[in-house]
Amino acid sequence: METYAIPLVPGPTTAPQTVREAYLTDYGSADLEPEYAGLYTCLQIRLQQILGTGNQLAIMTGESMLALCGALKSCLRPGERVLAVSTGVFGAGVGDMARQIGAEVETVHFAFNATADPGRVEEAIRSFRPKLVTAIHCETPSGTLNPVAEIGGLVRAYGVPLFYVDAVASAGGAPLRVDDWGIDLCLAGSQKCLTAFPDMSIVSVSQRTWQIIDEVDYAGYDALKPWRTALADRWFPYIPAWQSTAALDVACRLVLEEGLEAVIGRHAVVAAHCRQRLRALGLDLLPASDHDCSPTVTAVRMPEGIGWPALDRALRARGLAVGGSLGPLAGSVFRIGHMGAQASLALVDRGLEVLQDVLQSI
Repeated sequence: METYAIPLVPGPTTAPQTVREAYLTDYGSADLEPEYAGLYTCLQIRLQQILGTGNQLAIMTGESMLALCGALKSCLRPGERVLAVSTGVFGAGVGDMARQIGAEVETVHFAFNATADPGRVEEAIRSFRPKLVTAIHCETPSGTLNPVAEIGGLVRAYGVPLFYVDAVASAGGAPLRVDDWGIDLCLAGSQKCLTAFPDMSIVSVSQRTWQIIDEVDYAGYDALKPWRTALADRWFPYIPAWQSTAALDVACRLVLEEGLEAVIGRHAVVAAHCRQRLRALGLDLLPASDHDCSPTVTAVRMPEGIGWPALDRALRARGLAVGGSLGPLAGSVFRIGHMGAQASLALVDRGLEVLQDVLQSI
């Protein structure tokens, strides 16, 4: 399926026509023209509003994994301690990335159908004394939303230098207040709730983090250091994708025109409706409680006696695309992505009608 008639995958989400049209302009060189710097400035302001921060941003060309890796490499030296809060595949994965850099990593593991317990995180911080704590806001393979605000409070209380949060699947779809929650490195991407293509990654960087970045002095394509002065100097570390920047700016403008609180409210309403309808079909959700559920993606246990490949084929034959899951959850869970433009009651109802028909006939 090159395109989806009923797109309910947990990203990349389907991009509105106005976002797609931004790619049709034959822009000049972003390095040479002052208009690009003006666009970058405007986009940074929009993203700061969405993320809830006054911190400077690095808005980089590349899928959001660029931000996740680059932020770690820009802030860590071999042997430094990282505490990875893991409630699923991505939480553990960030810890693995830190190990590849040579960091000493301790992972606080929680069940994949639960969210992080701040009490256990506090105990780990107190005993391990890390330089950096990592957490995933929305653990998309599990459909859960972690208590990042509470963890941020612990990071500050214990004087941990850095708090790193993956908000790729939550920024623009769930409450997120980077400054209020003490997030030093907030990582986001263009392809989830912001509803653009998977070609831009975003990092908000606190002032104390820039000092650490200068000390580490990492140099590489994904390094954050050059972005500190890139806009002021009009000298970017590589040629930016002007079309991609323009498309993300349109996407962010659409969010803010609707109103950030209204967008977040829409996600919450659609997610609750989706969960209600799934339960009415006799399906079980993966998260242990509604309190743990993400407003951007719902993880559903596979019905008894039906394999994921067979269900996937049957749904696709009817034009409905949902996602399987990853790691230990592969084959036992499927996921409905109601984020960005896909956070629509009409679209979710259309998809769940197909799901109901398929479950009755398969």
